[in-house]
Amino acid sequence: MAVILITGGARSGKSTRAEARARSCPGQPVYIATAEALDGEMQERIARHRARRGSDWIEREVPLDLVPALLATEGGGARLVDCLTLWLSNLMHAARDWEREVRELADALPRLDSPVVFVTNEVGLGIVPDNALARSFRDAAGIMNQVIAGVADEVEFVVAGLPMKLK
Repeated sequence: MAVILITGGARSGKSTRAEARARSCPGQPVYIATAEALDGEMQERIARHRARRGSDWIEREVPLDLVPALLATEGGGARLVDCLTLWLSNLMHAARDWEREVRELADALPRLDSPVVFVTNEVGLGIVPDNALARSFRDAAGIMNQVIAGVADEVEFVVAGLPMKLK
């Protein structure tokens, strides 16, 4: 089993790279979407992602309960989780213990059999946010990314559509 973490900035090509990595594994790929279509703009984004991927994916919408979704999709193709950053945002918005849930995810990954490809955003390369909520989210995302990168077999950083192998 492989755990692959793909990170980068907005519109860097992370999702396209992750889709290619997941497709390269045997079996029918599973797309685990953490985004929710709460407005028209997000509905359009989701539609563009679906159109680009095509119909050969099994899709699951999982805004919060990621570990159970990974356990439920064991035994098939690679699972692509797009994206951890939205999952974290969903957890924080729901006032759930994101640190415990990130640890549970990290603890579950070595026990899985089917590959998992994660997409996450690198949000710590810009200026320090001007409000406490944004700083809290940036810090939480950095911690989450470090925890998952620590258990990942491979980590890639995507810039301008070009992947750089970090681990």
